[in-house]
Amino acid sequence: MNGNVLLVEDEQAIAELVRAYLCRDGFEVTWARSGEEALEELGRRPVRLVVLDLGLPGIDGFEVCRRLRGRTAVPILILSARDEEVDRVAGLEAGADDFVPKPFSPRELLARVKAILRRAPGPAVQASETLSVGDVELDHSSRSVRAAGERVELTAREFELLAALLAHPNVVFSRDRLLEAAWGGRFPAGTRTVDVHVAQLRRKLGRPGLIETVRGVGYKVAP
Repeated sequence: MNGNVLLVEDEQAIAELVRAYLCRDGFEVTWARSGEEALEELGRRPVRLVVLDLGLPGIDGFEVCRRLRGRTAVPILILSARDEEVDRVAGLEAGADDFVPKPFSPRELLARVKAILRRAPGPAVQASETLSVGDVELDHSSRSVRAAGERVELTAREFELLAALLAHPNVVFSRDRLLEAAWGGRFPAGTRTVDVHVAQLRRKLGRPGLIETVRGVGYKVAP
């Protein structure tokens, strides 16, 4: 088995379609029909990834995403009919790692799930590599980040962004280059998603000056 996917979707037809494709590829799928049920399920069993609809009864998907992210670094993929840029950006700001609009191709959804999970463990060639700038330290082997010795919980995308920047202090990265490093290229929200994740990194690390904005170009880590 490839692990357990928590599917949060209130439409039965869509849930059954997604579950069929994931199960066919070796995943176990836990289906939650509401945000409240999803939060309960998260505490009952290990979850490798969450597929989350936004239009849920009760707690909406954005709030579910924020609550999940407050409890775990498990990757979150939003699957929603709300595909305006403002919705995609709001989803990323809430802590999602990817966004697939409805209607969707089940094959593309499966490919995106696999892509997220491939990034989650980190590249094998970096398994023993530790990067540090100032009092911020990133360890590839444990997929952990510490600031002044305190553990900082990051999403898979935030981790990859920080790793790319820490590996090359004082080197300016364009947004397109960072998009390639953390997402493997194109993303529905475009390079704006890089800005959202950099803002999240600054907030979580508590060191806003560590990642500098280079106007008109991109970002760099300033030792």
